[in-house]
Amino acid sequence: MKKLFLFFFILTFTASVYPCTTAIISGKYTKDGRPLLLKHRDTHFFKNKLMYFDDGKFNYIGLINSVDKDGKEVWAGVNSVGFAIMNSASYNLKAQGDTTTIKDQEGKIMKRALQNCRTVDDFEELLQNLPKPLGAEANFGTIDAQGGCAYFEVNNFDIKKIDVNDPTIAPFGYVIRTNFSFSGRKDAGKGYIRYMTAEELFNKASESDDIDYRFILQDVSRSLKHSLLGTDLKLNPPSENEKKFVTLEDYIVRYSSAATVVVQGVRKGEAPELSTIWTILGFQLTSVAVPVWVKAGRELPKILTAKDTLNAPLCAMALKLKEQCFPVERGSGKKYLLLSKVINKERTGFLQLLKPLENENFRKAEKLLKKWRKANSLSKKEAKEFYADIDKRISETYTKLFGLKAF
Repeated sequence: MKKLFLFFFILTFTASVYPCTTAIISGKYTKDGRPLLLKHRDTHFFKNKLMYFDDGKFNYIGLINSVDKDGKEVWAGVNSVGFAIMNSASYNLKAQGDTTTIKDQEGKIMKRALQNCRTVDDFEELLQNLPKPLGAEANFGTIDAQGGCAYFEVNNFDIKKIDVNDPTIAPFGYVIRTNFSFSGRKDAGKGYIRYMTAEELFNKASESDDIDYRFILQDVSRSLKHSLLGTDLKLNPPSENEKKFVTLEDYIVRYSSAATVVVQGVRKGEAPELSTIWTILGFQLTSVAVPVWVKAGRELPKILTAKDTLNAPLCAMALKLKEQCFPVERGSGKKYLLLSKVINKERTGFLQLLKPLENENFRKAEKLLKKWRKANSLSKKEAKEFYADIDKRISETYTKLFGLKAF
């Protein structure tokens, strides 16, 4: 009986801690003609950081769990030739009767892909050639510097490609995946409400040609809309001293949200080195987005990385603020958000106070990218100067606003 209970607990816990929301948008349908890849990561590994790798055919930057000091698993990333990848766990793809015991190999598969793949087709070939069973049940999302955009719904033995450039599959230029797959068992899996919320957000943005990386980072990954309830928590914020709790169940962002990665690819003919990886570490409602580039080299912003098993400073500060957002620790307290800490009428919520800092990150990065795109080349010197500025501004802002120290 004890063994049966332990098995049930592990199964339940595992199935509830990877509710990621992901999307791919073809460059044919974005504001600037560049493809976009989103991973809103949910996990029980709240401590995340970025790592630079030179252990493969191509160099790459990846999102990793901070405890993974050697970077054995990568949960989203982009490499030096503009190939990017992410995943969401799927819970309806495993074939009936599949008794395979090997599992949870997705992070290793994505690391191998970043090491070796130049294109979406390369990744498809990699999946086909890897030994079976794969030890995976996931939606892998990919883009490349040649305009390739595709999901791969993958279980231990089968691979189904969903081409986001195909108008019969993606008539509005985007495909969304949460924790189920369309080729899987009907009505099984998870994330149907989050899927519909994301679908509503993307559909509205596509109507007015407003899909860009800012929209994804600020409006999708931080959405407080609920498609089933028909509510939006941002529309009627409480007063700053009001103890108003809301149930944060089946929202895109929730207690288990740990990081967001948005890869902004390049137009066909642009240098792949201009592919940008935007990352929000820690908790989306208490953190800010920061861009990095593989071509800039091994030295990433100090705010995003850390040695050995230490946590990234931005992640650590965001998690500290997150504690105030979920102050109820007993019972099911982690489902209940103290909304006034995030947004309020006085505009002193964490999300409101941090938005100017993030907008400045956008403004400065866009100025550099405009210059680099004109030259079709990234300046490592300018990128490193930008990283130093990012470290300084983020550190000073969190200290000034919240009394937190990054370094």
